[in-house]
Amino acid sequence: MYFVFYSFFYLISLLPWRVLYFISDGIAFILRSVIKYRVAVVDYNLSIAFPEKSIKERKVIAKQFYQQFTDSFIETIKILSISDKTFEKRFTSNIEVLDELYQSGQNIQYMAGHFFNWEFANWGVAKYGKCPFLAVYMPLSNKGFNKLIYDLRARYGSVLIPATSFRNQFSKYVAQGQYGLALAADQNPGNPLQSYWVDFFGKPTPFVKGPEKGAKLNNTAQVFVHFHRTKRGYYHSEYEIMTTVPNQFDEGQLTLQYVKLLEKKIKMNPSNYLWSHRRWKYNYDAALHEKLLVK
Repeated sequence: MYFVFYSFFYLISLLPWRVLYFISDGIAFILRSVIKYRVAVVDYNLSIAFPEKSIKERKVIAKQFYQQFTDSFIETIKILSISDKTFEKRFTSNIEVLDELYQSGQNIQYMAGHFFNWEFANWGVAKYGKCPFLAVYMPLSNKGFNKLIYDLRARYGSVLIPATSFRNQFSKYVAQGQYGLALAADQNPGNPLQSYWVDFFGKPTPFVKGPEKGAKLNNTAQVFVHFHRTKRGYYHSEYEIMTTVPNQFDEGQLTLQYVKLLEKKIKMNPSNYLWSHRRWKYNYDAALHEKLLVK
């Protein structure tokens, strides 16, 4: 099954970029206007994030979002056959920030959001960063497709840790020495009663406690990663040190700092975020969540 999946997608990846983007435009139109894939969720999220914008302005952001959403999948197929030279031309970053942290000997937590294109961003850290790069992933039920994605992400040496066994496996890498751990810390928590509640676009929203707890436990530098495209098919990752002394922060304050940065970067480029994700699925209840609210 793996060979079938690989052969099919590899052949597609050989198509020129302009042809693939023509296909992407068609898929984006079908998702948005025909199937209406999560259109209601996208519109609801944008109404919370940008209430000051007109409906017409939010429609423009939504349209651009769907284009970037489908582009990210098309580009993931394309990089099956992309050369090192082509990738180097299409990805840039201020990698010197990570080099300095590596020289200091401190471990790193890459605090990312669901920006586009995360496959380029993961490759960039693994290829150019000196610190062993650990990435958490959710195994897919289809073994052939799971191996395809696994091999793709591991091309430049990424160490992929299944989310289902993260606790057991991660301790092994902590014991081995210096590491950099990538975390998409903006996903919905499994239990809102075990979360920090932080104002996100003016609405109290639960965020997982794990990244902050892990940083303090292992004295890990936190680096915010903002990746975005500079033009179609070209990406830049900007690494911004949040702190190198996590234990000097009061409880919840590291998470608050992350959320403020996340919101700031989203406002800079609204269509560059995964608006189809139901980020506000939990409602704030003062009776239940007031003690968890971070200000």
